[in-house]
Amino acid sequence: MEIEVIRKEKNMIEFAISGERHTLPNLLKSRLLQNPEVEFAAYKQKHPEENKTYFIVRTKKDDAKKIILQTCKDLMQELTELDKKISAALK
Repeated sequence: MEIEVIRKEKNMIEFAISGERHTLPNLLKSRLLQNPEVEFAAYKQKHPEENKTYFIVRTKKDDAKKIILQTCKDLMQELTELDKKISAALK
């Protein structure tokens, strides 16, 4: 997975993720939209054969980078907890 920053401002970031289609981008978008400071979050794929997903995130006033990074950390923590619970249940 590679990340390419296309445009960055204080409260807006456009970036592309290589090697991802819908699963991870949709999860990230959904979680970002749960944050009251996020004004807009969306992704698109320009062509079905292109293996790149384009994201745009705009916040009301906070640093968009900070919110994206915190959202990713929160998701990692939740997925780690889920992994532990599933592992324990399947013993």
